Amino acid sequence: MGTKTIGIREEVYERLKARKREGESFTDVVDRLIEDSTADWREGFGTLPAEEAADLERAAERSRERVGAGSADRQTRAIAEMAEDDGDDETA
Repeated sequence: MGTKTIGIREEVYERLKARKREGESFTDVVDRLIEDSTADWREGFGTLPAEEAADLERAAERSRERVGAGSADRQTRAIAEMAEDDGDDETA
């Protein structure tokens, strides 16, 4: 297997060096990091930490309650208006 020499900035080298594990070559580090970054993006999609998931669920429930209350209020007003309109037709 052949090798290639590449140039990288000093700060990138330091970051790679910091991620290098004991007994690992720079080739191993780069290979591991590339493998980690090319994992299927769908893995873990939609997962939240339990606390954030609970907060989101509470927010969704409050939203459903507000929408439900608003819908019920609009429906009650519409029925009342229709009843008034029906009453007006009978007196005419």
